[in-house]
Amino acid sequence: MLRGEADAGLTAEVESLLRRGASAWCPMVELELWAGVRDVRERRQLTALAGVLHALEIGSEVWQRAIDLADRARSKGTTVPPSDLLIFACKKVHGVELLHRDSHFDMLERAARE
Repeated sequence: MLRGEADAGLTAEVESLLRRGASAWCPMVELELWAGVRDVRERRQLTALAGVLHALEIGSEVWQRAIDLADRARSKGTTVPPSDLLIFACKKVHGVELLHRDSHFDMLERAARE
């Protein structure tokens, strides 16, 4: 994890996935992390992650799924940040799990089951 503020359980799980080579990210996650880099140490950590993480593509199917999710959420009176919509759509299209601490993803997961 880039910062020590994450909860210990989540940090341990992410580190375990990284060690096993069972982790990936999408370009939107990478962009969000780069946008938050604060110093040389974090820059080095992120560069190292880029060398080991598999990148999930954000193609037209992911974009369309994100648009559909945005429409569904708005029709229920909820606004979800576009970055979260794109990340969640990528998760669904690629059939992967998403480790997070963001209530928007919980809401999108519930909406996807409806």
